[in-house]
Amino acid sequence: MTMDRDELRRLHFINALFAHVTGQDLYLAHQIKSAIAFNLAELEAQEAAGPLAEPGYSAAFNAAAARLLDRLYSHLPRHGFFHWDASRTLHSGTPLFARAEVMTGLKQLAPFRESTLLITNLRPAVVPPARRETPRRRREYDDLLAFLRELTAARSPSGADLTLLFL
Repeated sequence: MTMDRDELRRLHFINALFAHVTGQDLYLAHQIKSAIAFNLAELEAQEAAGPLAEPGYSAAFNAAAARLLDRLYSHLPRHGFFHWDASRTLHSGTPLFARAEVMTGLKQLAPFRESTLLITNLRPAVVPPARRETPRRRREYDDLLAFLRELTAARSPSGADLTLLFL
């Protein structure tokens, strides 16, 4: 079985997100990934009309994985979870709005000793798929990633185990 780059990226994403379930076993991660893909009813309806474009599939897959993680962590009272979808507003890709959203998440996660902060669709918010990736946009994206990493490290409670994931 040969996997393309996007499939392999999704597999490693699932393995990282669900490491406490999979125990770093890629076979179990593949089973979870397959279950997510199979249960996306919207995708099945869209595929019936024609082949689904990769960006649409990736966005739907990421959203389904985030919902599954949210449900999983809601049953673990000692583990906090916050998901920020950067594509919700037009201004999410700017440092000011990104800072406000991440600070909201960090405040919500502060009481937990272990927590996960999941940030999705940041790249499409800064570098829209319909537009060309210029060196300036690429630099803005890299700067925003570095800013959010530094902000998270600086504003996380000492002794907390916070996992920051960008998807």
